[in-house]
Amino acid sequence: MDSIDLEVLKMAIAWSEGGAYTLLVTVVRTWGSAPRPVGSMMVIRGDGHVRGSISGGCIEDDLIHQIRSGEFQATHHVERSACTLTYGISADEAHRFGLPCGGTLQVVVEQVTEASQLHALLQAVEQQGLMTRQLDLRTGALTLQRGMPDAQLHFDGECLTTAHGPRYRLIIVGAAQMSRYVATMALMLDYEVIVCDPREEYLDEWDIARVQLSREMPDDLLLRLQLDAHSAVLTLTHDPKLDDMALLEALKSPAFYVGAIGSRSNNKKRRERLSLFDVSDAEIARLHGPVGMYIGARTPPEIAISILAEMTCIRNGTAVLQTHAIRPNSLLAADDAACSLP
Repeated sequence: MDSIDLEVLKMAIAWSEGGAYTLLVTVVRTWGSAPRPVGSMMVIRGDGHVRGSISGGCIEDDLIHQIRSGEFQATHHVERSACTLTYGISADEAHRFGLPCGGTLQVVVEQVTEASQLHALLQAVEQQGLMTRQLDLRTGALTLQRGMPDAQLHFDGECLTTAHGPRYRLIIVGAAQMSRYVATMALMLDYEVIVCDPREEYLDEWDIARVQLSREMPDDLLLRLQLDAHSAVLTLTHDPKLDDMALLEALKSPAFYVGAIGSRSNNKKRRERLSLFDVSDAEIARLHGPVGMYIGARTPPEIAISILAEMTCIRNGTAVLQTHAIRPNSLLAADDAACSLP
């Protein structure tokens, strides 16, 4: 579940508990080109305020008009059950709502009440849980249950099942300057960020909110966290006593991304050190180092962008574009220096 979805759920709860008429809208089907994928959500308040997106603007505008005028409540009776709306069936309608040529979008709209169980859903997701939420459009009945790793949105016209969570975690080893930029950007991408550094002189100076801090040794922390396929580990200390300890555990785990900062020569030495321990060649090959996608990064913020870009590619199942292999030697040398920044 990404940050937009969490924001939508939190706002839906806040508006509803504040006494406002609140609707949760979920994209359940698309045909042809569509501006937002299946599963996209938005919440709309009775006065037309919205959070999230299902189309990029035009369908939102239509729903805002309907809810402000009272037309939606009178026509769809959402207070008794959820309903389905379809946009873009005809060419004229597609043009009116700004859908791409041939695009059609179907959404399920439901009123948010205490029975919606959004509190329990949000709590489970924030605790790394995987949940499915099933809504019966005919009766409005709703159930929550633990989800399976391959759970996906399913809609048969009468029952909507949505899959939520778990959140992605990023464990950063080292609390120096580079870690600050990486952590800040990762929070924007809705990672649960944990910074581990047993060195007091670094961790005591940490002042970025919403980041969990750990003074444990990195290997102890990773064992305690029980890394899963929604976890990423990034070592940024340049201290083999700390970085290597973390990598020995991370590379043997299901973590989807394991990266280490450093120049090519340093990473070659790191791989040689790791090979002396109980780590297979295949596991060592999982290490991303020098870390990050090549974007010509030189400064710590630019390198942080390159790291998050590489993580995003892997998280989304997209091939990582790397062009540094064909750059002139002078640029390769400069890149080695950049990758060695703290």
